[in-house]
Amino acid sequence: MLVNITSILKNKRTEILELWMKNQLSNPGLADDLISNQDLRSQSADFVNALVNNLNENNIDNPNSSDFDHVIEILGGISISRARQGFSPRETGFFILSLKESFLEILNQEISDVKDLFTQSLRLSRLMDNFTILTFETFIKGREEVIMRQTDEITDISTPVIKVWDGILALPIIGTLDSARTQVVMENLLQEIVITGSSIAILDISGVPTVDSLVAQHLLKAVSATRLMGAECIISGIRPEIAQTIVHLGIDLSQIITKATLASALQYAFKSLRLEVKRSATDNKLFNKTQY
Repeated sequence: MLVNITSILKNKRTEILELWMKNQLSNPGLADDLISNQDLRSQSADFVNALVNNLNENNIDNPNSSDFDHVIEILGGISISRARQGFSPRETGFFILSLKESFLEILNQEISDVKDLFTQSLRLSRLMDNFTILTFETFIKGREEVIMRQTDEITDISTPVIKVWDGILALPIIGTLDSARTQVVMENLLQEIVITGSSIAILDISGVPTVDSLVAQHLLKAVSATRLMGAECIISGIRPEIAQTIVHLGIDLSQIITKATLASALQYAFKSLRLEVKRSATDNKLFNKTQY
C-alpha cells in the first residue's frame, strides 16, 4: 500500500520551508540585491502553506484542479513581481525548482521502500514541473509588459515636442522612423499644435541615421497632417548624404521647406512670423526683440 504523500508534506511543512530557504540562500545566483531574506521567507511561506493546505490524494495527479487556483494565484503574483523587479528567468525558475528539490529530499527521508519512493516522487515531480512551466509562462508575460512599458516611455522621451517660441514648435527626431513611431510623432505634434495654437512646426531629422523611401513617406505624412491643422511644417537637419539619397530615390520634397540646420529653420520661422533677434546696443549680451 502506497504511503499518503500529502500527510507527509503537511506534517513536515516546517522542515520543508527551512530546507527550501536553505536551498534558495545557497544558490550563488540569488539576487539578494533585489529581494531581502525576510521578503523571500514571506513569499516562500505563503506559497508552501497554500500548496500543502490544498494538496490531497485526489488532486496531486491533476495540476489543473481548481483546488490549486489559490496556489497558482500566489505563484503568478510572485513571477510577475520578479519580472518587474529585474530577476532573470533562471533566478525565477530556481524558486520553484528548489522547492521541488526540498520536497523530494523530505520524501527520501520519510519513505523507506524504494519502489514506493520512486512512485511518490514521480507523482510529486509531475505536479511541480507543471508549476515550473506556469512560472516561466507568467514570468515571460511580466517581462513583455515591462518591455512594452519601457518602449512606450522611450518613444515618448525620444519624440519631445518643444515650444521654442510663441507660435513655433520643434520636434527633434532621433533614431529610426518607422510606422509606429510616425504615428506617435504625428499625435504628439498635432496635439501640441492645438494646445499652443502654433503656426509653424519644425521637424529636425539631424538624429535620423538614414533616410530611405519609407522614412521619406513617413515624413511626408507628418507634414501633410501638420498642414491640415493649419500650421506650416519645416524639415531641418538635411545633411549632404541625406540630400543625395533623396535625389537618388527620386523623392519630391519640392513642396516642403527644408533647411540644413535647426538654426536655419528657426531663422526662417522668425522671418515668417516677422520676428527679429538683435544684439543689444548697451552691452554685448543677446536679447530678443520682437518687431511687427
